[in-house]
Amino acid sequence: MKEGTNLKKSVSNYERMTQTPIVKLIVSLGIPTTISMLVSNIYNMADTYFVGGLGESAQGATGILFTLQTIIQAIAFMLGHGSGTYVSKELAERNPRRASTYVSTAFFTGGAVGIVLMTAGLIFLEPFVTFLGSTRTILPYAKDYGMWILIACPFLIMSLILNNNLRYEGKAVYAMVGLTSGGLLNVLLDYIFVKRCGLGVYGAGMATAISQVVSFSLLLIMFVTTAESKLSVRYVSREAGIYASIVRVGFPSLIRQGLTSLSNGILNNLTKQYGDAAIAAMSIVNRYSSFLMCFTLGIGQGFQPFAAFNYQTKNYTRVKKGLYFTMAMSFVFVGILATTGFIFADDVVRMFQKVKEVIDVGTPAVRYASVGLLFSPFFCPINMLFQSTRNAKIASFLALLRSGIALLPVLFVASRIGGLTGIQLSQPISDIITGLVNIPFLLYFIKKHKEA
Repeated sequence: MKEGTNLKKSVSNYERMTQTPIVKLIVSLGIPTTISMLVSNIYNMADTYFVGGLGESAQGATGILFTLQTIIQAIAFMLGHGSGTYVSKELAERNPRRASTYVSTAFFTGGAVGIVLMTAGLIFLEPFVTFLGSTRTILPYAKDYGMWILIACPFLIMSLILNNNLRYEGKAVYAMVGLTSGGLLNVLLDYIFVKRCGLGVYGAGMATAISQVVSFSLLLIMFVTTAESKLSVRYVSREAGIYASIVRVGFPSLIRQGLTSLSNGILNNLTKQYGDAAIAAMSIVNRYSSFLMCFTLGIGQGFQPFAAFNYQTKNYTRVKKGLYFTMAMSFVFVGILATTGFIFADDVVRMFQKVKEVIDVGTPAVRYASVGLLFSPFFCPINMLFQSTRNAKIASFLALLRSGIALLPVLFVASRIGGLTGIQLSQPISDIITGLVNIPFLLYFIKKHKEA
């Protein structure tokens, strides 16, 4: 009876992913995913906002630890996207048991990796946050905040794996509920711990950790009660090929997030010579950029399960039409927000910090970032297309661009030639280069499947 129920659910989901009108399906998948990413971003923006009143050194600490959170997310996205892509494939082939193997393997592996990272990070906390760019004045705040981020590390990794696998099953709304609940709780706890109880950066970190544990608990309940694939230790694979498949397909996500961590760490260290105000300003700009990127990434991640399902069924025309719509929809959202941010850049910075030195550095940087982000609707969806269709080599190369191949040379050269202005311009220049380089790969995909 249970097997029959699972098969019926699988057939129903298969028909939905392959027959629902493209615009309706991608919107239904992309909007909840975008909301999930926006609320996830609130975890960091809320801390930046509430800590802003404590001074630029305290705010700089949240920027330093943003790099650590990105490292943790890189591992989670690799396992979540890698397993989720195969979950979509197996469900498209109506094989829920095999799908359960992929998600269970990723989930329990992620939990184990999270425990190792937490333990190592807590032991070497001070040298680690110093390596990430802490100055002597930022260091005490970074240690207070970083301790809680590391404690929550296993829960964050497992949460994002569950979230991504729910998305790849086409259940983006359930994934959204789990993440948004934790995000809203984080804002409330930030207010209580930082504003009312006066716990400062320590309280902001504790609020983030508690909210991530709650979010994990909700996502686990959602997954167990709604997913077609099942979560169990008995499904954890002993085949090296399963792990290799997950890592190979998820590797572009690791590259995207991992290089973001590396580049943020380098940026913090290059900015260090200009003082805590400069670090705080660039921290705000990173938050702003991440917020806008939520729209491109969120809609793109809504496109991913659509692309994985339909590519597996060889409906290439449907995949291409879905990609065009995803790029157009992303451009509209990002275009409106980037234009608004460009015009009101001064107000964007003042939302988080009212110190004149921070505003003077942050305002032009927000404007530069706004221009660069207009190119994100080109590179994000195209990269996700190749990842979802299991073309790991191209996806990995494209993932290397924004925060690696394009950014790092620009960052080092521009910082030497233009000083702080060069640092402010580096990421926008990288975004423009990345967007332009992605276009030939889009044309390659269209030409390769022109017969469809």
